[in-house]
Order: sequence, then C-alpha cells, then structure tokens
Amino acid sequence: MAQRREQARHDPGAEGASVAGGSLMTAHDVAAVLGVPVSWVYEQARSGRIPTVTLGRYRRFRRQAIDAWVEALEDSARRVA
Repeated sequence: MAQRREQARHDPGAEGASVAGGSLMTAHDVAAVLGVPVSWVYEQARSGRIPTVTLGRYRRFRRQAIDAWVEALEDSARRVA
C-alpha cells in the first residue's frame, strides 16, 4: 500500500478514483500536473478559482476539468495580449 501511495506521488492519477468522465485526482496530483505547490492548489480550490468535485469533506479534481480550465486561462491571456 505504501508503495502505491509513493507511486501515485510520482505518477499523477495512478491511484485516482475512476468515475464517469475520467478519474478524480487529489490536490497532490493536480500540483504535480501543473508544476505548482500543493498549498496553491488548495488555495485556488477554497477560493473557487479551480474546478473541484466535493465529496463530503474531501475535494477532488477531474482531469478533464483541469485541462479545460488551463485552456480557458490560455485563451483569456491570448485575448488580452
């Protein structure tokens, strides 16, 4: 089990829960994908700036939603430039 957690830290989505429309990722997974600190992901989730799935007291992130969110940020930056 510890080996799976360690693998998940280095391979985002390796231990993600599978749901319709993709797998759910943890804040650690999202931080690894985006190359940002985990604290930044939590801050963005709390403020509602990053798309989340709330499961009781847990927040998870759908990979498709994160990818679409990043694309929207890129589109917005292109329009401003």
